[in-house]
Amino acid sequence: MDNVSPCVVRSARLLYHSHSRGPMAVRSSRQQGHMLRHLRIIFLLLLLAAVILGQWQARSLVTSWETPLWVLLYPINGDGSDVATNDLNTFDDLRFSALESFFRREAGRYGIDLDEPVVVRVGPVPDAPPPLPPTDGGPLAIAWWSLKLRYWAFTLDDGDGPPADVRIAVRYFDPAGNPRLPHSLGLAEVRVGIVNAYADAEYRGSNRVVIAHELLHALGASDKYDPTSNLPRHPDGYAEPDRQPRYPQQKAELMGGRIPLAPGEARIAGSLDEVIVGPLSAREIGWSD
Repeated sequence: MDNVSPCVVRSARLLYHSHSRGPMAVRSSRQQGHMLRHLRIIFLLLLLAAVILGQWQARSLVTSWETPLWVLLYPINGDGSDVATNDLNTFDDLRFSALESFFRREAGRYGIDLDEPVVVRVGPVPDAPPPLPPTDGGPLAIAWWSLKLRYWAFTLDDGDGPPADVRIAVRYFDPAGNPRLPHSLGLAEVRVGIVNAYADAEYRGSNRVVIAHELLHALGASDKYDPTSNLPRHPDGYAEPDRQPRYPQQKAELMGGRIPLAPGEARIAGSLDEVIVGPLSAREIGWSD
């Protein structure tokens, strides 16, 4: 040992210490990493729980029907056409008074004791259109779109009235250049709707039906039609499910979407006079137990 170099001795000592202390240091580092990861997960779960609780409380307050529901419609030129521009120039609250009458009538059938259960007003033209949902995106794309939609709704101007309970963007299109419109939607999580409508007086009645449909979605009501065929589901999607004979039905259930005329055949309601809110939809929005 007298002939061993001091450098070799120091290297041996370092090697010994690295082997004797290394596993403990690695375990400690891993434990810290696991702890941080668990803390992040707990934080995200608490944040998610807070968001869900806030949404539930807000929805419960809105659908308690103790005060009128304040709905703002935001007009948007969906295709940039002159036809849509001209139609939007005549946009006012009176155009949607039929919506208020419809909800007054239907809420009254379920014992809602409010002179105006739903108040509909026209909001200012948004600075930007709402973000549209991804056509072929996965869960992450849908989640990202949902966040963008929340931000868009947050930036909207509610005008001079009370803060809106439900906000619906109504995108108008020239029927001559758009024989088929994109699917409209309503989200209960953010109480926001996006309606695609025709800029033509002939379609104003059916446009109001679509607005009412998406408004109920924003309040928690579910679709009651087959998404493949667009035909109302029996019995919940029928205005008179026990009618004999069953066809033709005289009215549409709002969330069923159409008036069943015969097996495999149905038509869109031309106005809210041809529409009712069925028992299941009424329960979903808090009109009945």
